[in-house]
Amino acid sequence: MFLLKKILSLLVMPIPLLVLGLLLVLILWQRRALARSLLMVSVAALVFLSSTFGSNMLINPLEQRYSANPRPIEGDCVVSVLGFEHDDAIHGSAVQQLSPVALARLTEGLKQMSLGKDCTLIVSGYRSDYNRFAHADVMKQAAMELGVPEAQIIALPLARDTLEEARQIKALGLDVPIRLVTSAAHMPRAMAMFAHEGLNAEAAPTDFTARRSTWWRLNAETLSSSQKAIHEYVGTLWFELRYGA
Repeated sequence: MFLLKKILSLLVMPIPLLVLGLLLVLILWQRRALARSLLMVSVAALVFLSSTFGSNMLINPLEQRYSANPRPIEGDCVVSVLGFEHDDAIHGSAVQQLSPVALARLTEGLKQMSLGKDCTLIVSGYRSDYNRFAHADVMKQAAMELGVPEAQIIALPLARDTLEEARQIKALGLDVPIRLVTSAAHMPRAMAMFAHEGLNAEAAPTDFTARRSTWWRLNAETLSSSQKAIHEYVGTLWFELRYGA
């Protein structure tokens, strides 16, 4: 099921869909009217998704659900930083091996720890096919490089997605408040999954990608932001259909 979910999510992403549309244009070139329509739709979709206007239209409803969280934490706490990506082929420290998104999440996690006393940091993420180490282990090492004592870190290297992260955190049986750290666009889905598992988490979003700019500006950054938003909408639909959330 995990592999099927990953394949389906890939197929509905903008770039694979646009490439598929252009391939269909070539295949159906003899049928000029249909090919012309597919070409126009593909170009229009590319312009919309690559524009600041289109990207913000998609990403803002997700990122504006939860604001940045500067509130102090009373008493003991758990700061859960959801995993993303790293590349351990990069020569350097664990911090340098983290992707920009993973580093943004970890940095926010450390900030949240500073808002409380005796907080435990939970990092998670499995080992991908192209890496030697689990993402959780690299995140743990990076946190230690940034000054967090090893005794305050719990790594969950078997969690493959957000729902598994929530389930494994629940299994720890930690009876303390949870500050949940993930990308702002991912936060609504993550909060829904944690609530589904009976975890009372407080959102601490980071990695906000919506930007104000000229409405017609087209670039890869805004296309990436659109892709992130579509991934979240598809993931939310999958979760609701499967678990009736």
